Amino acid sequence: MVKNKTVQESTSISEIVVFGIQEKKGNEIVRLDLRNIHSSVADYFVVCHAESSTQVKAIAQSVEDEVFKALKLEPWRKEGLQQSDWIILDYIDVVVHIFKTDKREFYGIEDLWGDADMKSFKSA
Repeated sequence: MVKNKTVQESTSISEIVVFGIQEKKGNEIVRLDLRNIHSSVADYFVVCHAESSTQVKAIAQSVEDEVFKALKLEPWRKEGLQQSDWIILDYIDVVVHIFKTDKREFYGIEDLWGDADMKSFKSA
């Protein structure tokens, strides 16, 4: 039963993350469900991109604000805030990847996790 609670929590976090991205008009929002992939590092990856470093930062801030407002959770780790080409917000079971457009194309994170169930969300 404990695992079930964790899955519900990670799903809830991922939905709040998507909302935070939509608030700042992130592009091509995708949630990769990694729960059925052996040795995955998280339950979900949420991926999006933006045209400018300024928007990448704004999306990251929006995600942090929305998750904190709803669940009083801070990211366990944050990476990439200096350059803002690719910001990672790690909520342990949910990892958020916010790319600048060219970096998303270059790294192709969705292709790396091609076995994951993928759900797309509309930008707000």
